[in-house]
Amino acid sequence: MYIEHLSLQNFRNYARLEVSLPTGPILLHGSNAQGKTSLLEAIYYLATSRSPYATTDRQLINWSADRDLLSFAKIGAEIISAGRTLSRVEVTLVQEPGALNGNRLQKDIRINGVPRRVMDLIGKINVVMFLPQDLVLVEGSPAERRRYMNVTLCQTDPPYCEALATFEKALTQRNALLKRIGDGEARPEELGYWNEQLAQAGGVLVAGRQRLLRDLEVRARRMHRDLSGGEEDLELSYQPSFLPTANNTGQLSFDVLGLDLNRQLKAADITAQYARTLDERRGEDIARGMTLIGPQRDELRLLVNTRDLGLYGSRGQVRTAVMSLKLAELEWMRDTVGEWPILLLDEVIAELDAARRAYLLERISGAEQVLLTTTEPDIFTPEFLGKATRWRIHQGQIVDGS
Repeated sequence: MYIEHLSLQNFRNYARLEVSLPTGPILLHGSNAQGKTSLLEAIYYLATSRSPYATTDRQLINWSADRDLLSFAKIGAEIISAGRTLSRVEVTLVQEPGALNGNRLQKDIRINGVPRRVMDLIGKINVVMFLPQDLVLVEGSPAERRRYMNVTLCQTDPPYCEALATFEKALTQRNALLKRIGDGEARPEELGYWNEQLAQAGGVLVAGRQRLLRDLEVRARRMHRDLSGGEEDLELSYQPSFLPTANNTGQLSFDVLGLDLNRQLKAADITAQYARTLDERRGEDIARGMTLIGPQRDELRLLVNTRDLGLYGSRGQVRTAVMSLKLAELEWMRDTVGEWPILLLDEVIAELDAARRAYLLERISGAEQVLLTTTEPDIFTPEFLGKATRWRIHQGQIVDGS
C-alpha cells in the first residue's frame, strides 16, 4: 500500500500542496516548524480520522483561513492498495458560524467521490506511526494504552470499530441514566436496554484486545530479545477491569485460566458474563453514578523479566520495549491486511543509538512506502540516503530534493 498523490489545502502551515509521492523511503528534512510533521499528520488523519498531535480538529485549519467567511481545511489522497486498486479519500473540515453556540465544525468525508461516515474512512489507509512521544505507552495513563489498542484494531477490524462506537455511546447514556436513578428521576429497571448494548459491544472489545495482544506479544518478545542481546524477556499484560473466565463460572482456578494471552475466549462468552456482572453490580453503579467495570477501564502493562516497566524500568528499557511493540505492530498489520502499511516516523531516528537505529532501518527496509522526518539528514547512513528520496521542507513548501 502506498499514497500516489497527496493534496492539502489550508492544512496546518500548508496553504496549498499538490505532490506525487514515490514508493520507498522519503526523507523530509529541514528546520523545525516548517511543515515536515504536518505531512505525516495529514496521512495519519486520513487513516484514523484523528490527529496524533491536535486535541481538536479546529487546530488543523491554517490560521490564515480565519480571514475567509468560511474557514476550512481539505486533505485528500490517492491510494494504491493490494491488486493495484486506486482509491481516493478526502476529508474537508469547515468551520461554520453558528447563531447560538458560536462556530461549529463540519466534517465531510468522501471516498471515491461518495459521501461516507467516519467509520467508512478508517482502514482505507493502513498506517503505523513511530513517535518520540510513544513512551506514553509505558509511562502515560491507562487511557493512552486503551487508545493505542483501539486505533490499531480499528484499522484492521471493522466490527471492532463498530462495537467501539456503540460501546462509547451506550456508556454515556447508561452513566446519565445511573445519575437520574440516583436522583430518583428514573427506575433501575430502565437499565436493561443499556446493559444489553454495553455487554454485546463490550464482549467484542475485550475479545479483540485479547486477540491483538496475544499476537503482538509473540512478535514483540522476539524483537525485544534481539534488541536486548537476549538478556530481557518482554511480556504484555492485559488487565481488563472485568475478568471473564474460561469456565464461565466467574471463579478463577489454576487449572482453568481465565483471560490471558494463551487462551482466546469468544465474544459471545464474554458478553454473557459481562451482562450478568452488570446486573449484579447495579446497586454499586447507581450509588456511584457511573459504570464501574468494562472495557473503558481496561489496562495494558509492559513487563520486562516480570518487572513492570512503568514502575521499575529505566528510560533505556522503556525505549527498547516501545520500539519492540511498534515493530511488532508493523509486522502484525502487514500479516493481517496482506500488505505493508504506510510507515510514518517523526524524528524517531535521532532518539536512537547506532545499534537500534540500524535495527529499525533494517526491519522497515521491505516496506513499500516510508516517510521519515529529521532536522539532521547526516545521521543516516550513506546506504540509506542512496535509496531515499530527499525533500527539503521550508515554510510549508517542498523547495528542493537535496
